[in-house]
Amino acid sequence: MEFDTDKIDEDVLALLYYTAFRERKGSPWRTWKGHDWDVMDRLSAKGYISDPKSKAKSVVFSDEGYARAKAMFEAKYAKKG
Repeated sequence: MEFDTDKIDEDVLALLYYTAFRERKGSPWRTWKGHDWDVMDRLSAKGYISDPKSKAKSVVFSDEGYARAKAMFEAKYAKKG
C-alpha cells in the first residue's frame, strides 16, 4: 500500500506543536522528537524543524515550521462550537 507522506508529515507536524515548549521566554520553540525518523527527516528537509540527528532529545522549530504546526494543529484538533 502506498501512503501520502505529505499528509503524514502534516499530522506529525501538528502533533509536534502539541508538545512544543520554550526553555525560557524569548528562546526558540522546541519540541520532543519522539516520532518516526523518516517523517522527522522530511520535516527537517522542508525547513520546519532543525536536523533531528543530534544527541538532543528535542528539535527546534523554524519560525515557518512553528506557525504551520500551530495552524495545522488548530485546524485538525480544535473543538468547533
